[in-house]
Amino acid sequence: MKRSSTIKPKKSLGQHFLINVGILQKTLDAASISSEDTIIEVGPGKGILTEALAKKAKKVIAIEKDVRLIPILKDKFKGWDNVRIIQGDVLKINISELIFGEYKVVANLPYYITSHFLEVMFTRWPKPSSAVLMVQREVGQRIMAKPPHMNLLALSVQAYGHPSIIQKVSRGSFYPAPDVDSVILKIVLDEKNKNPEEILSFAGLWFKSKRKQLLGLLISSFKQYTREELGNILEGLGIQANARPENLSFDQWAQLHQRLKI
Repeated sequence: MKRSSTIKPKKSLGQHFLINVGILQKTLDAASISSEDTIIEVGPGKGILTEALAKKAKKVIAIEKDVRLIPILKDKFKGWDNVRIIQGDVLKINISELIFGEYKVVANLPYYITSHFLEVMFTRWPKPSSAVLMVQREVGQRIMAKPPHMNLLALSVQAYGHPSIIQKVSRGSFYPAPDVDSVILKIVLDEKNKNPEEILSFAGLWFKSKRKQLLGLLISSFKQYTREELGNILEGLGIQANARPENLSFDQWAQLHQRLKI
């Protein structure tokens, strides 16, 4: 007998179940699933997107924190050889034990874990080829920032790949409706930056004083250089002496880090 799927979303888990079939299809299209793909799905809920993914992918590993949903998911996918249901906190699970080879991520994230999840995915997991995430609209816009409006979140994503907003998602696409709109965010990862964590740590030092001009910040920290030498370094990298941290792209931070690295 099938178990009842009448489960109320938990506010403490930030649960908002997707009910808009059109947005589900947009998410599926954005993920570009092939018959050879392995998918890590975060927050499968009652398995609506999981089913659509499993019909296209070679394997779907769905990770759900809410223990109440596990029997429903296991009932729904009983007999599906390419679906594995795991109960646990995705921020703590060792993904390396689940994945061998290339994979993609699809996630309907609770808003409050977005930044932490991105950090975990980028720094602790084997690098996925891409990630398609449902995130708060404001967060998606921050991630897409460009100079002169950069921020640490944008840098921390753009250090690892290329983000793009696929679709705006109205709050009415979920049950219960959240207080804000969302976006489908796609990140295509690459390996162009060999030491992104080191560069991000370097950039983060200056964002603590982001209203100050960069030349002044460098003068106070790199006393082995004269003011003129630091000015020449910035000029050589195409960076204005009066630039502030939010004026620099990740590539410029990488170049400055390389030039000042001792």
